Amino acid sequence: MSSALTDLFPLPIVQAPMAGGVSVPQLAAAVCEAGGLGFLAAGYKTADGMYQEIKQLRSLTSRPFGVNVFMPQPEYADPAAVDVYAHQLAGEATWYEAELGDPDSGRDDGFEAKLVVLRDNPVPVVSFHFGVPSREVVDALHRVGTFVLAAATTPDEARAVERAGADGVIAQGVEAGGHQGTHRDVPELDGTGIGLLSLIAQVREAVSIPIVAAGGIMRGSQIAGVLAAGASAAQLGTAFLATHESGANALHKRALTNPLFVRTELTRAFSGRPARGLVNRFLREHGPYAPAAYPEIHHLTSPLRKAAAKAGDAQGMALWAGQGHRMARELPAGQLVEVLAGELAAARASLAGGGVL
Repeated sequence: MSSALTDLFPLPIVQAPMAGGVSVPQLAAAVCEAGGLGFLAAGYKTADGMYQEIKQLRSLTSRPFGVNVFMPQPEYADPAAVDVYAHQLAGEATWYEAELGDPDSGRDDGFEAKLVVLRDNPVPVVSFHFGVPSREVVDALHRVGTFVLAAATTPDEARAVERAGADGVIAQGVEAGGHQGTHRDVPELDGTGIGLLSLIAQVREAVSIPIVAAGGIMRGSQIAGVLAAGASAAQLGTAFLATHESGANALHKRALTNPLFVRTELTRAFSGRPARGLVNRFLREHGPYAPAAYPEIHHLTSPLRKAAAKAGDAQGMALWAGQGHRMARELPAGQLVEVLAGELAAARASLAGGGVL
């Protein structure tokens, strides 16, 4: 990674932006203050909501941070399939005494308005999910001094990120919790995701820009592993989801290590796009039938997920989590960064001495 970018955060630790209220300013600030790169998640927020969080974060830390933006999605969902799924969810609506959401509530997530804010009030780093921005967007952010990253799940997607002029690519392995950052949602490719270490190797041969590795990373020894494989930094989401400053629902935090939730799966049940979460009743019952329709299904199920959380029912919530969720540690975020840095240093020392991770 270019020295100009690595100079922003002394430790090769990036806190993943987790939309839905998890990546609050307090979490990002704690990570930044500890030497990592904290991120705000602009997804599902208005442009003004994003701006207010940026102002709040700046009041909590003077260190560099990032903001993540969702790319607008093409219109390819089958309205009939969405209607069928809505009928299937009628029982859930009755159970939770909630109305289903409007699937046509908007599909661009306020993209252009957010870009205006980020150009007028520049932040150190902006990353993109669900696609790659145009060269014009990247150039505009560069002109105001912002570094640009974008997620990729395949070598071809990484090439697209490089062609757009981005400063680095976030290589997201299939182990990652939450939504896969695929540039195109192709149902025929469900279940064919690439594991992180293999993806790093392939992306390293495909592009010359720096790599931030993401997917199932929970320990400093794993950070050492992805750095040894060719990444310049590691991005951790689930590891920070359980921290004290995380805005995640307490039920979600507890579920990460609850023996009741033994595994994760990629599912379209909650949003219509592949996302990894803990297997619960909702995922089991509706995952096999959910259509490829994002953000329509996200809007449709949003009131159900909120009602389940209000009722204290984790079985109806989207419990996003990576494959390493059982290793989650309930610590203050700054302390977690310190622990990860210590584990990383120990792993590097072991490797230098001929040991193993």
